[in-house]
This record gives sequence, structure tokens and C-alpha cells, in this order.
Amino acid sequence: MSCLDNPAEVRRLEELAFRGWPALESRDFAGWRLRFSHGYTKRANSINPLGPEAQCDPEVVSALEAPYVDLGQTPTWRLTPLAPPAIRPLLAVRGYRAIERSLLQVCPLHARFAADAAVHIYPAPTAAWIEAFCLHSPVPPQHRETMQRMLAAIAAPAGFAFVEEAGQPMAMAIGAIEGDHMGLFDVLVMPAARRRGLARRVTESLYAWAWGHGARFAYLQVVATNAAALPLYADQGFRTVYGYEYLLPP
Repeated sequence: MSCLDNPAEVRRLEELAFRGWPALESRDFAGWRLRFSHGYTKRANSINPLGPEAQCDPEVVSALEAPYVDLGQTPTWRLTPLAPPAIRPLLAVRGYRAIERSLLQVCPLHARFAADAAVHIYPAPTAAWIEAFCLHSPVPPQHRETMQRMLAAIAAPAGFAFVEEAGQPMAMAIGAIEGDHMGLFDVLVMPAARRRGLARRVTESLYAWAWGHGARFAYLQVVATNAAALPLYADQGFRTVYGYEYLLPP
């Protein structure tokens, strides 16, 4: 049975990813999860289906949109294979359009992934890590406090990988472990350091770190058009389990 035929497996991976990149507030309503983080990142400010049985009619759609409208935010729907089929025509009538397709991929970990001595992995983000992340992610000034609160909410063990050279940040990433899975988030290689294999070195150092903490699988979420990252992840053993789309109103 494929994962798409098994909603329980999709739901399990969704819950891992929700906790790996935690929103500041979550509410469940009518079979949907609403996530709120003051507008910082689509993923943490989106409406997500919890199962095919999620309620789906114009009144429910309006009720799900309302809290975002009240906050002055654009309602953002994140539709995974758990979404009931009737939701798409309902959103289409309201003028929603898909803006981005992403993939959730999973890779088995193994002891052959080796840590790189140049990659330092910290249990919490250092001041230099946060400064580099804000500059290169980039994080607008109005979202920096929210970003730091979200990073602090990631449950231990978390690993904040960082490579510096002559005091300058070169690459970074986040690993978040829950049970036997590690979530990989925000892999960044600075423009001056690209084409040096740093993305591989940073990610594989996190895989080795996660293996030492008992993780046996890694998962990630990547934009489907990310031509730079997808070949690396495929070479490391990642395979797509399911895709999802973000939809925005006109």
C-alpha cells in the first residue's frame, strides 16, 4: 500500500513536521488545523487538513478563513493528500490559485553518513547562527522575534548546524529529532560559499548526529522546482512520499 492510499501514514508524517517546525499557536476546527505565527513562513501560518473526513462546505471555509482575516493576514491553504476532494472546487469559486507545490521526502539513515569536522552542531542557536539566519534566509526585522520564539519551541534534541570561515558564515541547517525521525529544515549556503559541497557536508553531518541520537529516518519538505537541492537529496536516498500545494486568494 502506498502512502497516498494510507491516510494514517500521511497524518503521522504531517504531525512530525508540525512539531519539527512548530507554529506559535495551533487550533483544530472541523477536521482542519489552523496554524498561526504572526505571518512568518507560509507553513506556520496555514490551514491544513487532518484527514479526508474534514468538513467541507462554504460555511466551514468562511469560518476557517475568518481568524486570518481578523489578524490582517491572507488565508493560506496547504492542501496535502489528506484534503477532502471537495475543497478544491470550493476554493476555486472564491478565486484561490495554487502558488507553490512542495514535496515531503523521506530517507533511511545509516552509519555511513559521516560528520564533517568543519560543521559545528549546537543544541540551541548561537547569536552568530541567528544573525546569519536573519541575514541570509532572510528574516525581515518585524519577524525576527517570532522566528526566535519558533526556534526555541523546537523540542530537544535539536541540532543547529553551522559552518564559519574566517569569522564569516558559510552554511547552516536545522535538524529536529522525534522518535526515530529527524526533520531537516532551512538548509542555507551563503552565495560566496556555493559550489563547494557545503550543502552535502552540512546535511550529512546532521544525519550522522541524528543517527547517534537514535534516528533512523530523515524527512524534509522541499519546493518541487528546487533544481539545486533535489539532485543532492535524491543522491542521499530521499524519495518523495507525497506532495502538497499552497493556495492563496486573489
